[in-house]
Amino acid sequence: MNTSKNRQSTICLAATLVLFLANFEASSQRKDSTFYFHADLSVTNNGFSIVPAFTLGDPAAFLDMRMGNKRLSFEPQFRYALEGRPWSFIFIYRYKAIIKPKFQLTFGGHLPGLNFVTLPVTINGVEDNLSVMRRFLAAEIIPTYKIKDNITVGLYYLRGHAFQKSGPQNTNFLSLQGNFIKIKLVGKTYFSFNPQVFYLKVDANDGFYVNATTTLGIRDFPLTISSIVNQAIQTEIPAKDFDWNVSLIYTFNRNFAVNRI
Repeated sequence: MNTSKNRQSTICLAATLVLFLANFEASSQRKDSTFYFHADLSVTNNGFSIVPAFTLGDPAAFLDMRMGNKRLSFEPQFRYALEGRPWSFIFIYRYKAIIKPKFQLTFGGHLPGLNFVTLPVTINGVEDNLSVMRRFLAAEIIPTYKIKDNITVGLYYLRGHAFQKSGPQNTNFLSLQGNFIKIKLVGKTYFSFNPQVFYLKVDANDGFYVNATTTLGIRDFPLTISSIVNQAIQTEIPAKDFDWNVSLIYTFNRNFAVNRI
């Protein structure tokens, strides 16, 4: 039974990648397009993950990047504990299959995701704590609906599968999300608010949660302050019922016009 489920996950992920590559080939035939590059460099007091098994629980630094064009994007994430050891690397590919004025449908794949945990290891009779890498693949489906230019609602579904026997094997994540983007406060100041309610199933355990990200910033200024709070409603997954962090984020954006013959 597990082999069948894992095979289905692999087929789903492979199909996502095929769609991505097929659209990339079609896009390359266009004479003109815009390539964008976006990067967020942030530090936080508490590196936690919505999937508790991937939580760091210590101060951390993130480098999250997005690059691509209107339909295609590559969005790698690199995360480290501030003490210098790696926490997680995720290589995300996304393809916007439907782009309408009000509605978008995006497919994505984490190809691969790498999570690092510190475990005691004995080598030649000597015990030491070493970083051990866990590998997984995941597929995403993301429909969104635009209510206003700065307000959207949507669903996010992720199905993940791990390759090693230790740690979580199969993860299902489904959330209802709202996005209130750059709501004006005073002068050039603004805030963004991203609440979500989600269902998480990790192997045999599951739970319901609420989560919200609040960001404060100044227009045309690259630094923002962001905070995430996460609260369990009802869960069997062993983790903190409540967790939070605050982050300082530096953002870099560039758009490039690409001319193709």
